[in-house]
Amino acid sequence: MYEFIKGELIEKTPGYAVIETNGVGYLLNISINTYAQLREKEKCTLYTHLVVRDDDMLLYGFADREERELFRQLISVSGVGVNTARLILSSLSPLEVYNAIVNGDVPLLQRVKGIGGKTAQRIIIDLKDKVSKVIIAGENSGFLHNTKKEEALSGLIILGFPKMLAEKALNKIIETEGTGLTVEQLIKLALKML
Repeated sequence: MYEFIKGELIEKTPGYAVIETNGVGYLLNISINTYAQLREKEKCTLYTHLVVRDDDMLLYGFADREERELFRQLISVSGVGVNTARLILSSLSPLEVYNAIVNGDVPLLQRVKGIGGKTAQRIIIDLKDKVSKVIIAGENSGFLHNTKKEEALSGLIILGFPKMLAEKALNKIIETEGTGLTVEQLIKLALKML
């Protein structure tokens, strides 16, 4: 429902941040990882995930889309709720979680309070294929999830190009040209290839 909230950072603790935008203060539950990235910022953007329960609505905030995507993948696993997913992302960096899932590192996931052997194995089994695809796509661009590439991909899809062909073209461009291109440059080069 809410993609992100951008505004002035009013308050922050290791558990939550308050961002004011247009006179409204939004309380967002955050991980330690996001807290560390908010240290010196007065203006900030947090990518959000809304959880609606019978008796409550909770807004979670993340410093980047990659962490939010990993959070969403974690809560899709049976037995992993929002608090457990936030605890995982507070105890380990997103890269450590990705690596633990891809490499089947059960002991690393078990170091997180409340994660037993069965839950760690379930996380690995359920997410290994999903996470591997993200890492393979990100290896060519130098980081886990290239937001410029995703924006360019969305633009090409809107223009009517099939997702697989557009993604293949963008991967080839990033592999040859590097990650310094703007979204517009990526789209223009992809249009020449398609």
